[in-house]
Amino acid sequence: MAARRFLFIIGVLVGVVLLGAGAFRLFGGRLIATATKPRVSFAESAVSPAPDYARAASWIARPGRAGDPGLFTPQGFKPAPHPAAAVFYVAPTAYTTGDRWTANLADQSFRTRIASLTAAQSSIANGVAAVWAPYYRQAVFGAFLSERAADRDRALALAYSDVRRAWNSFLAANPSGPIILIGHSQGALHLSRLLADTVARDPRLKQRIVAAYLPGWPLSVETDLPAMGLRPCTGMDTTGCALGWQSFAEPADTRPSAIAFARWPGIGGPHAPGQHMLCTNPIRGLATEAAAVAAANLGSLQPAGDDPQPRLIPGKVGAQCRGGFLMISQPPDGFDRYVLPGNNYHVYDIHLFWVNLRADVERRTNAWMGARLPAAKRLPEAP
Repeated sequence: MAARRFLFIIGVLVGVVLLGAGAFRLFGGRLIATATKPRVSFAESAVSPAPDYARAASWIARPGRAGDPGLFTPQGFKPAPHPAAAVFYVAPTAYTTGDRWTANLADQSFRTRIASLTAAQSSIANGVAAVWAPYYRQAVFGAFLSERAADRDRALALAYSDVRRAWNSFLAANPSGPIILIGHSQGALHLSRLLADTVARDPRLKQRIVAAYLPGWPLSVETDLPAMGLRPCTGMDTTGCALGWQSFAEPADTRPSAIAFARWPGIGGPHAPGQHMLCTNPIRGLATEAAAVAAANLGSLQPAGDDPQPRLIPGKVGAQCRGGFLMISQPPDGFDRYVLPGNNYHVYDIHLFWVNLRADVERRTNAWMGARLPAAKRLPEAP
């Protein structure tokens, strides 16, 4: 029940951010803002000590970590016993209390939430890769609601500094071999900047990237992706590319999201009129407007709730990119409980396509390895 309450809170807050002042009034925004926006300046805000990424305790998931949520799989799947690749995963916002600008890493409820998100999302890659997921002092949800732009930017900068240091530790532990990047929402934002600051400037590192999975944050095909050194994934086995999408169901109101895309500063500069948002169909694994029928969806991961072992629900959710947004068919029971204003399914961007995304990660990793390694060293098919 705690997980469900958390998803509801996140859903309402995301809706508030996307819909702006009108939705604020309609959905009790004053109460939400009071509860979630930081009540002090950034300079006055409490700040957790910087994580030491040389210590296993500073990671939500990493090889050898006790109780590693990165090893989660639903029934019928299992993590690779000897992964040949590594995944760097950055979790979405999981801290909603307005007592500070960046997450309190000692808060047990926050740690429980972020572990649950890590299990559901990063596990799409654990059939072929070892999962590395850092705790980081992420900007709190209220930072995105605040009118204090300078303080918000300082909070995001602090969060990014942790992600950058964790990345350096990740690379030190994984000096060679294929790398997969996964981030959702705020996590996708930080990974986008990380790619621009590091991968795009290092040809040898760029060659190691299998793909970057960045749903839940709008990215410009014309400016953001070139700055990140990646192209859209236009083939099912293309590597060195990016996948991103934002899930909506009909009747959808995507206008607030489109406005946010136009106003939010991009990684590669302002989003000028006429630019296109990256939209990958996660069932097809392609940046295409061709529809994928529900029968092609191999399994949606049931949202966390009372069931300790979430099940997979196949053949229920079709999808098609239209106007930069991913339009989905009617989701199965359980996924519509926390639908956001505008029929936005942000919370479930990865859950809805879990099996297809897992297959996508494995296919691209095999393609990366097949282009560089003899057949004897390629990855076996993982269940």
